Amino acid sequence: MAEIQNKAYLVPNPIAPTHTVTIDAKKCIACNKCTEKCRMQTIMPHPEKGKPPLLIYPDECWFCGLCVEACPKGAITLHYPINQRLFFKRKTTGEVFRIDGPNAPAQSYFKPPVG
Repeated sequence: MAEIQNKAYLVPNPIAPTHTVTIDAKKCIACNKCTEKCRMQTIMPHPEKGKPPLLIYPDECWFCGLCVEACPKGAITLHYPINQRLFFKRKTTGEVFRIDGPNAPAQSYFKPPVG
């Protein structure tokens, strides 16, 4: 009889067009602190030591930002869906800005923790 081997494989889902999380492989030190903090297990440790974590289920991301806060090297960028990005209006001129947009004022009450 052939012996049955139980193995589990991490197979990433295709990333959605809105990119929930990106990990900069040049900055990442593979400490896996982000994987420990992720509430939805969207980010999982890479099976090979020393490689950046894998984004397994991007559509399950809650956009809580815990992975961004946990990263000691700033290698993780969180991309909020367009409908969740914050807007504000300047009272004096009526201009509308998106907080992470290129035309956002330098001084603002809103300081985005992530991009």
